[in-house]
Amino acid sequence: MSFLRLSKVFIPLSLLLSAGSIFLMIQPGPKFGIEFTGGTLVEVQLPTGATKDSLVAAAQGFTPVTGIAIGNIASAATKDGTVMLRMRNITNEEHLELLAHLSSGTEKIKELQYTTIGPTVGATLKKRAGWALVIASLAIIIYLAAAFRKIPGRMSPWSFGCAAVVALLHDIIITVGVFIIIGWYTTFEVDTLYVSALLSIMGYSVNDTIVIFDRIRSNLLTDGKRESLESIVDRSLLETLTRTMNTGIGALIMLLVLFFFAAESIRWFILALIVGTIIGTYSSFFIASPMLVWWQKRRARRN
Repeated sequence: MSFLRLSKVFIPLSLLLSAGSIFLMIQPGPKFGIEFTGGTLVEVQLPTGATKDSLVAAAQGFTPVTGIAIGNIASAATKDGTVMLRMRNITNEEHLELLAHLSSGTEKIKELQYTTIGPTVGATLKKRAGWALVIASLAIIIYLAAAFRKIPGRMSPWSFGCAAVVALLHDIIITVGVFIIIGWYTTFEVDTLYVSALLSIMGYSVNDTIVIFDRIRSNLLTDGKRESLESIVDRSLLETLTRTMNTGIGALIMLLVLFFFAAESIRWFILALIVGTIIGTYSSFFIASPMLVWWQKRRARRN
């Protein structure tokens, strides 16, 4: 089996998926939660006989004693029979008035969640999340360059770090694209927990890639003068295939169990890890390793 030959089939598909994901990130873009946009989020249990539309209409038509109407409300129903209402920032007094207004008759409405975040805090969190991803990528490049600094021959240690980062950026971009589509049809919104999932995916992807790169380095040390780089990379991928598949399948089994039995609050986090694990395992073979070969060939032609 030649993984490098197979990569010539998969790389165009990866480029297409990455380009589509980047387009989705621009238009319509991810659906951010209130942690990043600011506002108030209220989750309530539907009263008996009420519907989501009637609840939203009642909330939008309500004006607190301050005289400032609640205004437009973004809403989403969950499979547990609750409704998520996202609105402008409201004070605690306005919040209590709204709950009293939404209560039907003698039945007091049951509130499950109430969160308010100011727009300044949301903008700061968005900026910090972006910097976290950038700093993590740069740190990975530097770490791998240092770890592979004694690579034999004329190979650049920086090529290992850059190839790994290209693979993990591929994983992140496609994962984000998948969740933008998921956000069209579900209540999913980008929050800080989701950013944590992206950072976890980066860690998993790099760990998987390092195992393969370490085997490539070992084979270069022993057979670098007798075999071509392409042959060594192919053999290294085959030698690590069983270990990589066992690790990936073991992680997926655990994540699938958590997805179906864990609390609703972390379900999107778990789903992001599932998607990232699948894409990360794939990219270690068909993105990172071919990228390493391409880099070295390009460097050899220049020299």
